[in-house]
Amino acid sequence: MTTNLTTLVTALYVKIDDDWAGIARLPGRPPKLSHSELLCLAVMQALLGFHSEAHWLRHVRAHYRGMFPYIPQDAGYNKRLRAALPQVKRLIRVLAKDTDFWHDTVWICDSTPVPCGTSRPTVKRSEVAGWANYGYCASHSRFYWGLRLFLACTPSGMPILWALASPKIDEREVLAAMMEVDAQLVRDRPGLLLITDKGFASKAFERSLSEQGVTLLRPSTKREATRPGEPMLKKVRQLIESVNDTLKGQLDLEQHGGRTCEGVAVRVAQRVLALTAAIWHNFQTGQAVSRSLTAYDH
Repeated sequence: MTTNLTTLVTALYVKIDDDWAGIARLPGRPPKLSHSELLCLAVMQALLGFHSEAHWLRHVRAHYRGMFPYIPQDAGYNKRLRAALPQVKRLIRVLAKDTDFWHDTVWICDSTPVPCGTSRPTVKRSEVAGWANYGYCASHSRFYWGLRLFLACTPSGMPILWALASPKIDEREVLAAMMEVDAQLVRDRPGLLLITDKGFASKAFERSLSEQGVTLLRPSTKREATRPGEPMLKKVRQLIESVNDTLKGQLDLEQHGGRTCEGVAVRVAQRVLALTAAIWHNFQTGQAVSRSLTAYDH
């Protein structure tokens, strides 16, 4: 089967339409741009690397008029997309559940910076101030102002849990909160193995996970003896680094362009959705590499 952006969008449109069919519509005149078309536009924008919504809509009018009979103006698209954040989150979960990866009992968790500003005046005026904060990126040896994206995914790269949080909040607190909110997911996976880095080292945190039936696999700290399973950890840990690299390198996570809390949240969710949709479609079409986006970025 030929796998390209058109086949992905067509399959995604049908999937969204089928899922949305069982949800009661709001009273009033239906929008000219349907819910399914809106989410497909959002996925295409992320996969094709358009940071500017105005630039993206001009491209759609020039090249995809046949797929989208009605194309909104810039402000309308921005407003609809921000309001659709709950639906974007829901669709990420719906697509993930429609693959065998959903039932995987190995999760890899890490966090990565999401910069939201580079100048002091921006920090003072930004609507994200109070949520965003200063943090340090050890892998690039640099400070930044913004948020951190916490992602728990399977070895295939399929996102299971994700959250945005201030870099000032302890990583263990954020992960513990994520697993508490979706506690049923953990209970449904007896013997769950959670792979993290040294930043999640804590006896109390590990004890809490053990009480939930979760085994934590992480590198040992300088004061610890070699932990069980550590020799094979480096190769597995590289998987989450490559997922973050996909989000940053191919889906331009750090160029999200959000200036408000809703804007940042939906643009990050848009990129997580694009990654999920690509993995979902690769699985449905039997592709050898589940996380390859090459067929969809042009």
